[in-house]
Amino acid sequence: KEAILEASRNGSDVVLVDTAGRMQDNEPLMRALSKLIYLNAPDLVLFVGEALVGNDAVDQLSKFNQKLADLSPSPFPRLIDGILLTKFDTIDDKVGAALSMVYISGAPVMFVGCGQSYTDLKKLNVKSIVKTLLK
Repeated sequence: KEAILEASRNGSDVVLVDTAGRMQDNEPLMRALSKLIYLNAPDLVLFVGEALVGNDAVDQLSKFNQKLADLSPSPFPRLIDGILLTKFDTIDDKVGAALSMVYISGAPVMFVGCGQSYTDLKKLNVKSIVKTLLK
């Protein structure tokens, strides 16, 4: 709540919460995250994963969403709304894991990281993915 108030005071309309990486296996941290989501009702919950790790990212996402569901204080738990894949510029035509992530979560890939700076976060170009798959 303090971060949201501080952002409002400074004229910011976005507050990002970094969950410190691979915490889907850390129950106390996942419980705290579920509670944070429940109490603050964010507009958007994104899962951030590396495109490079392939099917490991699918497993991470599946466990992450399951922990959000299992540990939520709400009878109607909030799961992820979308996916951000980093290092997307390094996978060439290997987009299968990204498709699997969308399939298992029902959440779209909303952004992809294609570099080292904030300006390198791009919206996913679905047409280019379909073109890659049809090669």
